[in-house]
Amino acid sequence: MENTCYYTFESFKLSLTEKDGAITRLSFVGEKEVLENENRDSPLLRGAVTQLEQYFSGRRKEFFLPLNPLGTEFMVKVWEALQSIPYGETRSYKQIAIQVGHDKAYRAVGLANNRNPISIIIPCHRVIGYDGRLVGFGGGLPLKEKLLQLEQKYYSP
Repeated sequence: MENTCYYTFESFKLSLTEKDGAITRLSFVGEKEVLENENRDSPLLRGAVTQLEQYFSGRRKEFFLPLNPLGTEFMVKVWEALQSIPYGETRSYKQIAIQVGHDKAYRAVGLANNRNPISIIIPCHRVIGYDGRLVGFGGGLPLKEKLLQLEQKYYSP
């Protein structure tokens, strides 16, 4: 059975979904979607919301949740690489491509990053352009910038 709950961080609405004991999706939603859908949470989702609250308050630097993002083998490799980016740091698409063993596949890395089904927990917001510019994020660049600023505020190498 699939369960979904909704969570608000400042003005951003998040939808968090779990199925068969693992988080399968964290996405950004509009107010209308929140109002039109039933909120069915579970112990796992309540734990995930607690970890998100801790993250947003600067008290959590990594998530410990069972995840099951669905994608191609390459996408899963990219998503695993994203999880290795330390809190408060960033990597370029090219650096991730090199890390997953496909030096020139930075556009494919960008596509996998864009298709990340568990945003924030799998930190695609930590991936930036080769020149340091903020590029692409499902929640929009203002939220990406806010997440990076939040991490910089609490970052201690």
